[in-house]
Amino acid sequence: MQWGGRTHFLLAVVRKIPEVQELPSVFITFVAWSFSEVIRYSHYALNCIGTPPNWITFIRYNAFIVLYPVGVFPGEMWLMYQALPYIKKQNLYADSLPFSYYTFVTGLLFCYPFLWMKLYLHLFKQRRSKLGKQQKKKSN
Repeated sequence: MQWGGRTHFLLAVVRKIPEVQELPSVFITFVAWSFSEVIRYSHYALNCIGTPPNWITFIRYNAFIVLYPVGVFPGEMWLMYQALPYIKKQNLYADSLPFSYYTFVTGLLFCYPFLWMKLYLHLFKQRRSKLGKQQKKKSN
């Protein structure tokens, strides 16, 4: 779901609508995505060569609490909302979709918080599982 959302945001909206490409919401989204990926892949790389330091594991399983909502709400969702007038004006994707892309994005904006919450709660489960194991190791 996350990959699909990011791909849609980047390729279907940002790439196709030049008027939104320099809006602050694009910058906000890319900063949140970049920080989260640097943290995640640093943790993965250190995990491949041994045990990552506790502080990187802590950051890996806590940074999303701030980065994920920032990337989604003032980032992705706000940009899609700002893109709606351009989507409507250009009748974007009318030649290739059997439905109104404007209506699709409007519906997507309504569903986005619910879909996002499912992914966000899943990250909390992963966090509890991973950080809970570390706490048990420390107490032993």
